[in-house]
Amino acid sequence: MKIVIDTNIVLSALFSNKGASNKLLVWLFENKKKYNVVSNTLVTEFEDVLTREKNLKQFNNLQKEDVLAFIDDICLISYHQSIHFLWRPFLTDSNDDMVLEVAVNANAGAIITFNPKDFKGVKESFGIDIFTPKEYLTNIGVI
Repeated sequence: MKIVIDTNIVLSALFSNKGASNKLLVWLFENKKKYNVVSNTLVTEFEDVLTREKNLKQFNNLQKEDVLAFIDDICLISYHQSIHFLWRPFLTDSNDDMVLEVAVNANAGAIITFNPKDFKGVKESFGIDIFTPKEYLTNIGVI
């Protein structure tokens, strides 16, 4: 099943190596099969959020170049989705709409986020499950 990971998951994974978001990313990197989907706009959001000065200060000894290399690595293990159909506005936050657009265009089965309430109505309208990292890892039998 293809998945789309919200920016807050990647940010959290870089803040701590102990949580479910980090475990999810490690699982994605260790897997032989691609599951994650990105788009140009989602990667641009990763770059914008993850390289903000306040976030760089909280990462454990990571410099901007390290974070950009990490994002490149995420791209290497992900499907790259062109956006052919726009669904905006569907959600209240345009950044969440961007994540939804990737998921819909890729025919993804799930969006992984720490803010499931921000994706209200997505399951009913698009058939896309919304999970936290822990819920997703539990669902696929990793934890």
